[in-house]
Amino acid sequence: MSYTANIDGYYGRFGGAYVPELLHHNVEELRLNYERIINSQTFQAEFRKLLQDYVGRPSPLYLAPRLSEHYACNLYLKREDLNHTGAHKINNTVGQILLAKSLGKKRIIAETGAGQHGVATATVCALMGLPCIVYMGAVDVSRQAPNVARMKFLGAEVRPVHSGSKTLKDATNEAIRDWINNPEDTFYIIGSVVGPHPYPDMVAYFQSVISEEMKTQLKEQTGSENPDAIIACVGGGSNAAGAFYHYLEKKEVKLIAVEAAGKGIDSGESAATSQLGTEGIIHGSRTLLMQDKYGQIIEPWSISAGLDYPGIGPLHAHLIDSGRAKAVSVTDQEALDAAALLARLEGIIPALETAHAFAALEKLSFGNKQHVVINLSGRGDKDLSTLIGKEHE
Repeated sequence: MSYTANIDGYYGRFGGAYVPELLHHNVEELRLNYERIINSQTFQAEFRKLLQDYVGRPSPLYLAPRLSEHYACNLYLKREDLNHTGAHKINNTVGQILLAKSLGKKRIIAETGAGQHGVATATVCALMGLPCIVYMGAVDVSRQAPNVARMKFLGAEVRPVHSGSKTLKDATNEAIRDWINNPEDTFYIIGSVVGPHPYPDMVAYFQSVISEEMKTQLKEQTGSENPDAIIACVGGGSNAAGAFYHYLEKKEVKLIAVEAAGKGIDSGESAATSQLGTEGIIHGSRTLLMQDKYGQIIEPWSISAGLDYPGIGPLHAHLIDSGRAKAVSVTDQEALDAAALLARLEGIIPALETAHAFAALEKLSFGNKQHVVINLSGRGDKDLSTLIGKEHE
């Protein structure tokens, strides 16, 4: 079984490009050109140089001694929180802004939930001197205020979205509407492995630097490129796609995708798509999504804005559906508890999204000689008010 996209952008039966006629030209232009551009020596040289000198890669792989003792296994943290802008999102935006320039696009739009992708997009737009508009749900604008301030200071225009649940899904809807209305000069930098082909494939490739580095770092530290398991949080799933990428065909490596259960799987306020979702189409691709019997989206819930999405990327839908990856769901409270534990044991404050990956350790069992990598996808500065507020409730 293959775990990479075929020529039509399908992972098994998930993926593809389901777009209105007005977007067909944009998506086709990208599909027909992206592989040629990103595989060119010129692109690769500039991309790799920016990852090293601007983003600060490689990010460390840190053996967390006190956390390892607590869970009785060897826990390695891939420190994406130490990247410029504080998360993995910058890997993808660097790649996409170079692609946009190669295609001659002069205006950049993006969607964001937790704000990390918005900050990363605003950052590379400032670097390249291009105007940037970021769509963000009004609820997320409120709960992720530090990242809103960062985007504005970097020169981006943040457009609050007041429709629907006023979160990530609705921000994505508005960004797509903008793209339809401005097809010629605009490039849409999608932040996760979602959307019509080639976005899921392209974003996974740009994030694959994470597992590329992990292989070398694990070899140096353990003598083997392969860990026993890799754990990563999944909303759309770009950080997980990057962490899994070079291990997809290595069946001996367990892949664990951690979703947001919100207030509980059966609470009616959850974002655990793999358990609650059914097959359908959202934002241009066929995947698993939370919907009612009429195909209407069921609003998700998560304390973490970046996981508050009613679907998952088609790659992850395929991995979970095929049994290659194991899905674990974590509640808001479990994520908060995991964030506090990591802070107290290792002096690292994770993003709320990332905290879900750590919370999964309470639901899993590993031997004391097993090597487990957790993708520490973002730092928690943006979530401090929530973390502190919940601790004192």
